[in-house]
Amino acid sequence: MVSLFIEHIRIKNLLDPQSTYLLGLSGGVDSVALGYLLKEANINFEVAHVNYGLRGEESDGDENFVKNLAEKWGIPFHLKKVDSKIFELRDSSIQMIARDIRYDWFEELIGLRNLQGVLVAHHFEDQIETVFLNLLRGTGIEGLYGMSDRRGKIIRPLLPFHRAEILKFMTSYGYQWREDSSNLKSEYKRNFLRNEVLPLIEAKFPEGINSLDNSFKRIKDTGKAFFYLYDLWKDEFVLHQEGYQMLEYRSFINLPGKHSLLYYWLRDYGFGISDVENILETAENGLSGKVFYTREFTLNVDRERLILGKKDIEWEPVNIERADIRLDLNIGRYDLLHVKGDFEIDKNSENAMLDSDKLSFPLVVRRWEMGDKLVPLGMKSEKKVSDLLIDLKVPLIEKKKVAVLLSGNEVVWVLGYRISDKFKCDSSTKNILYFKKISS
Repeated sequence: MVSLFIEHIRIKNLLDPQSTYLLGLSGGVDSVALGYLLKEANINFEVAHVNYGLRGEESDGDENFVKNLAEKWGIPFHLKKVDSKIFELRDSSIQMIARDIRYDWFEELIGLRNLQGVLVAHHFEDQIETVFLNLLRGTGIEGLYGMSDRRGKIIRPLLPFHRAEILKFMTSYGYQWREDSSNLKSEYKRNFLRNEVLPLIEAKFPEGINSLDNSFKRIKDTGKAFFYLYDLWKDEFVLHQEGYQMLEYRSFINLPGKHSLLYYWLRDYGFGISDVENILETAENGLSGKVFYTREFTLNVDRERLILGKKDIEWEPVNIERADIRLDLNIGRYDLLHVKGDFEIDKNSENAMLDSDKLSFPLVVRRWEMGDKLVPLGMKSEKKVSDLLIDLKVPLIEKKKVAVLLSGNEVVWVLGYRISDKFKCDSSTKNILYFKKISS
């Protein structure tokens, strides 16, 4: 196996003999085997071990074994001890918490020690277990690729080698390792696959297991082709506006891969597969106005398009006691000026010129609400703000950001759109309250 290992890391260009790496060493057969193989290949490395304290004396025995092995090899040893109580405080599985702790520390160490990467001892059977787990959880295409030889700073030199090859190597040289008793417990999902399911599959389909590596490669090639086409589709049809993205129904609604296209567009914003199913059903049934939420984002199903944007930040109504101030609102920054004498009307809808003598301070700026009404400039009759926004074809996601200026209980201005005819400036106006927008 030594010659095969050396040839593998050479062909794949995985490891540089001039660099130094960090080996995550648990003390188990796989990581210990990787350590001995690295020594045979003359690869420089340091050892890192995490004692989670979950198995009492057994955990301490693992720590001592790894420490002694590092001393035997004559290389630096790094230890992290974890208070086992931390596993009671976090809302996740023990295995996932341990993994996060381990990899966060590894990343910290390679930065501090100026190391070139983290070496982990995943092998071929680990690869199969990972794909099965991803498949059972409900994965996208990438979950069927399996693990890569290299992902960022994580390097897996043993990935093509079987567990049986590793055991044969270790026993033939008489090398020692530690057995983790928790690996025998099938209560963990990965252990259940390893101990119960995969042996049955391998007994019935011995050649099938070996052919899975080629299957993973073909799936990965297919995935690359899909993502190439997906990127072309996204660049063509996902429109980026200030603060949000838009996707018209016609760009996906009749495509055979529409579920996957939408999923890969929306997944980075927290939307899952079930969300995509509901969004598609809503769009296909023409149910305009429905909104889907994640922690930070909203997706609005509008008339003929999907609109994706950041979730609105809640803000309290703002009181305005006087003029000649700068007003910072969630929707922009305004200078509020008191103007006297001759004037020229500012026709920019972002700004407003109001007859100050018709206003009653304090004024209030707040989000518009259903039931708000005004007589829009140039009209004789009252109109609901909601109807005004429809007439102006304001997109659904923009409607949620619209604010109104109130004098008493009357709407004076729908900011950025229309002022009330009642508060307009005319030939009799002597004092003007001028809202001038200076930034978004």
